[in-house]
Amino acid sequence: MAIVHKFEMNGMKMVLDANSGAFHIVDGLTYRILDYYKKMPVYDIVKALSKEYDKNDIIDACSELKELENDGLLYTEDKYKDIVLKNNQQSYIKAMCLNISHDCNLRCKYCFASKGDYRGKRELMPESVGKAAIDFIIKNSGPRKNLEIDLFGGEPLMNFNVVKSVVSYGKSLEKKFNKSIRFTITTNATLLNDEIIDFLDKNMVNIVLSIDGRKNINDAVRVRVDGSGTYDDILPKIKKMVSRRSKGKQYYVRGTFTSQNLDFYNDVMELANSGFKEISIEPVVLPEDDPLSLKRENLGIIFKQYEKIANEILRRNKEGNGFKFYHFAIDINGGPCIYKRVSGCGAGFEYIAVTPNGDIYPCHQFVGNEKYKMGTVFDGIKNKNIGVEFKKGHIYNKPKCMDCWAKFYCSGGCQANNYNFNGNILEPYAIGCELQKKRIECALMIKAAQQELV
Repeated sequence: MAIVHKFEMNGMKMVLDANSGAFHIVDGLTYRILDYYKKMPVYDIVKALSKEYDKNDIIDACSELKELENDGLLYTEDKYKDIVLKNNQQSYIKAMCLNISHDCNLRCKYCFASKGDYRGKRELMPESVGKAAIDFIIKNSGPRKNLEIDLFGGEPLMNFNVVKSVVSYGKSLEKKFNKSIRFTITTNATLLNDEIIDFLDKNMVNIVLSIDGRKNINDAVRVRVDGSGTYDDILPKIKKMVSRRSKGKQYYVRGTFTSQNLDFYNDVMELANSGFKEISIEPVVLPEDDPLSLKRENLGIIFKQYEKIANEILRRNKEGNGFKFYHFAIDINGGPCIYKRVSGCGAGFEYIAVTPNGDIYPCHQFVGNEKYKMGTVFDGIKNKNIGVEFKKGHIYNKPKCMDCWAKFYCSGGCQANNYNFNGNILEPYAIGCELQKKRIECALMIKAAQQELV
């Protein structure tokens, strides 16, 4: 099915051919013609628009659209469906979320992990489990050389000795098994000190540092056990950590927006004005009855915030003081491989999460749901049906994705969000879909504006 999406933003009219990824900036006439182009012959299009536009201009614009169509840049058919549906290649684990800690020194009010304990007991991962997890991913990675392990929590730095041990153990096995292991970590930054900063800078390919933007916003939700805020403590620590990241070393300052800060553009600006160049502010995902949850009626306000961020990025880039916003960093030219674009993060068949006691789940957001326990790092994956279920959870098995223009950019949404809201990984989380589509439009607009400036 050919899918063409057109939209306006920042004074530009833009068209995306979903199946080819071809992207066009068009004039007002062409934009109008697209409402009729595949529904009626040129004669009738001329008749429909002749009161607004010159007849010859309409005919010429239709001819140009036909040329784009003939060149495979507009109204192309989906050439990937049969390839994906017939794919029976064996999957190998390439990434692991290692829950070093099921405990946290904060009690963030929107925490998906039940304030750090994942609806279970508070515990730290023993060194033996961490090493067994490393052995497991190496054993189950097959021919894949490049592996990624995200040290996660709770707060992983509460278990810093095991963090060091796991990293050291993983690196000691790289040459032996011809693997390259990229370690990343997500931290609330409260425990950062000179020793930890030095270790993380040397050993982590990427560091995600959590802060929610403005002080009043951060301190309303990112609180300690005693209810006190964290902003004044973590901001200088995050700045120090970021200052150590030389060129080529990644980091993100990552926040969350809720219904209480729908003006999250201001939180992004707070972080940008603090000197951070890699910024992410994520939409909270909570049950509808939670006072912090996002509602469908909030979408209009949220969309305007995304547009303001996109325009600010353009302005600052022009001035040479730009920053990157994670959700606009979308590869709109076709990469990576098509199967990645179709199937998403690979949860359950290429990516897994491991708990402190060694249990394996499809991802960190399924931890604690016994229905989705796959096995252990000691005994291997016993419930192989879960991996099969997730591998088949691609866009071609999601009916609502089939005719969506954004399907090759969102991959059918987060499987955990789909399950938590709809009880089915094949049923997309509706609000998440709308947010993602708007972010893609903003990413396309930025590209279009930058092209026009060249």
